[in-house]
Amino acid sequence: MAAQLGGQPIIILREGTERTRGQEARNNNIMAAKAVAEAVRTTLGPKGMDKMLVGGGNITITNDGVTILKEMEIEHPAAKMLVEVAKTQDDEVGDGTTTAAVLTGELLVKAQELLNQDLHPTIIVTGYRMAADKAIELLKEITHTITENDEEHLINIASTAMTGKGAEGSKEKLAKIAVAAIKSIVDEEDGKKVVDIDNIKIEKKVGKSVDDCEFIKGIVLDKDKVHNNMPNKVKDAKIALITRPIEFSKMELEAEIDISTPGELSKYLDQEEQIVHDIVNRIAASGANVVLCQLGIEDLAQHFLAKVNILAVQRVEKKDIEKVARASGANLITSLDDFDASDLGSAGLVELKGHGEDKMLYITECSNPKAISVIIHGGTEHVLESTERALEDALRVVGVAVEDEKLVAGAGSPEIELALRLKDYASTLKGREQLSVTKFAEALEIIPKTLAENAGLDPIDMLVELRSQHEKGNKDAGLNVFTGKAENMWKNGVIEPLRVKTQAINSATETAIMILRIDDVLAASGGGAGQGEACGMGGMGGMPPGMM
Repeated sequence: MAAQLGGQPIIILREGTERTRGQEARNNNIMAAKAVAEAVRTTLGPKGMDKMLVGGGNITITNDGVTILKEMEIEHPAAKMLVEVAKTQDDEVGDGTTTAAVLTGELLVKAQELLNQDLHPTIIVTGYRMAADKAIELLKEITHTITENDEEHLINIASTAMTGKGAEGSKEKLAKIAVAAIKSIVDEEDGKKVVDIDNIKIEKKVGKSVDDCEFIKGIVLDKDKVHNNMPNKVKDAKIALITRPIEFSKMELEAEIDISTPGELSKYLDQEEQIVHDIVNRIAASGANVVLCQLGIEDLAQHFLAKVNILAVQRVEKKDIEKVARASGANLITSLDDFDASDLGSAGLVELKGHGEDKMLYITECSNPKAISVIIHGGTEHVLESTERALEDALRVVGVAVEDEKLVAGAGSPEIELALRLKDYASTLKGREQLSVTKFAEALEIIPKTLAENAGLDPIDMLVELRSQHEKGNKDAGLNVFTGKAENMWKNGVIEPLRVKTQAINSATETAIMILRIDDVLAASGGGAGQGEACGMGGMGGMPPGMM
């Protein structure tokens, strides 16, 4: 890149920098984003296919959009934006990641059609913003309201989120577990319900089947007691949560202790032992009969704890310590010199279950646990991972539904309704934005169209039938991929939280707009992700074979 001044070239960018401008830059970015959207599009819906992701000796089999996009290790800068869309969707609502990515890709495809008609990107951007705002407004008109106690609909939400995933065969059992788990941890802040999924601990155990998954109203730790002489079961447990090691404190400063006789050495060791003994005595005096230590417990302390019949576990992760605190009402003990009975938590039963190395610590019968556990069983590690992803999606969407109490029918129903209403809205506009809003409406139809394609149905016939139903006023009509007909999906129990749709539309629109506004791509030589490739499709580096 150079400028001319008096016939002399002035170098602005260093040698080797590649630059793509105008329509060529937009086309390349749209191609990259479209390629990513196409990669995950076949996974959408109950009849979507799975992807096998191979890398680093690990194998992941999934149809979860965000998992696929994370594992693909995409390098193209524009394509990476679609990964961010999926991640944001996953963080905010836990489901709809594939929908968000596919919708982003289709918005860009429709925008390219307008660009080819010489419509300025700014007009397209303005129209897309208008259409997204109108779509969010229209969504509120087709919502259904529920309450936290409407268990049937909550179970349907969880089932819908798990449909098509690896755990589908046990989705009824898992859906009930997800609803019970969420209802156990609902809090209220400023008059609004709040659900923090981090208060649910998921433990995975190879063995048995997915149908054997358990909901535990308490916390389960994959830990064993530190000393064989400690009890395996403690009733009316008083739990001390200690965040520092239980040991003789070493001197922090460099120092030398001059010992000249065996008697002095013996006295020094006796004093060290007495200090550890005093620590254990303070723990016992507080009334604690169960100790969970975030760090280590030295051998001597283990011996003394066993002698006073205290069940102790060491090296418990901080996040698990915090969950136990939520479940039992305990305070975290950061100093062994300053704590009392008021810092202890309580549980009706603390018990070790299992055999050999498979022992797990169950902390149950808490009076009002605000943190609970789910134990997932499965025949292999791959089954466990797939079940965990499905359960996490179900937990998140049920949590969102409890917080918002707003639902919509699924199976492409909202997208068809919005598409029809946005086309009517476009006809009321006078400027060129009308073209952009119309294309936005057409882009929304990619969701029911993809559901039909993935089910082996004719997408054109299905779209025609869906439009016909919605024009008759059946706002909840969606595509039943098992019967190949347009049916009332609310009555069929295929429902989703409103926030899944609003988040997907907002994220997809913002990302499409961001890519459309780029008219100049500068890729410095050796500058990392996207150099050179930014001008072509080479930036899909790291994608497993067969993904594209």
